[in-house]
Amino acid sequence: MRANMYFAGLIFCLLWFAPVEAATCRDPAGFDAWLADFKGQAAANGISASAISALDGVAFDPGIVAKDHGQHVFRQSFEQFSSRMVNSYRLHKGHALIKQYAPTFARIEQDYGVPAPVIVAIWGLETDFGAVTGNTPTLRALATLAYDCRRSDMFQAELMDALKLIQRGDLSADARGAWAGEVGQTQFMPSSYLKFAVDFDGTGRCDLLHSVPDVLASTANFLRSYGWQRGGSWAPGSANFAVIKEWNKADVYSQTIAYFATRLAGGE
Repeated sequence: MRANMYFAGLIFCLLWFAPVEAATCRDPAGFDAWLADFKGQAAANGISASAISALDGVAFDPGIVAKDHGQHVFRQSFEQFSSRMVNSYRLHKGHALIKQYAPTFARIEQDYGVPAPVIVAIWGLETDFGAVTGNTPTLRALATLAYDCRRSDMFQAELMDALKLIQRGDLSADARGAWAGEVGQTQFMPSSYLKFAVDFDGTGRCDLLHSVPDVLASTANFLRSYGWQRGGSWAPGSANFAVIKEWNKADVYSQTIAYFATRLAGGE
């Protein structure tokens, strides 16, 4: 499950949010009891006591619920959105990063079949190449949405996966990211982190917050896992464009990824 579906990070400005007082569908007073029960479930699922202790002191955040309940689809057209997001700064920076990490991208394309422009386009749109990854405590975000009634089952699973990441040492208890629980430079949900993150720099950890090689290769691994075709087009209507839509279901966003990648591949 991709967090980007929730339109976090740089695209907040395209959303409007309902008032906090209208958003909560469960009594916040019950959160602590619910969290204690969740800790018991985590222990029953083999999560270590040290990893479970990362939930100590985690509080319910009604602001996160308000954002989740207030989501609406993109209001801008592709032309409006892409012209703002694919700007001269990102094009220049994207080209520079492709050159800077050329050996890494060569290895990634050899291993996963995904070319640098596509990965860099995602990197740039998601977090401005790692500059804006979000400042919301990840466990607080996930626990709040897990307690809330709208998508509780999904977020309880994501919270459990976050504890698994903490247990194996890939995520810190105080990690921060986007409001819906996405973390890292290309914004993975914990479930995707567990499934697709790779240790591409050979440190023994899959670090999607700080290791650029891990970030880039893991993004490529996600795309390959959804059927990316080596050497194929990623234009709208192609098989690879359908893979890009697995990254983000919103038409305007997936089209902008493809457009950005084409601009980068063309040397513009």
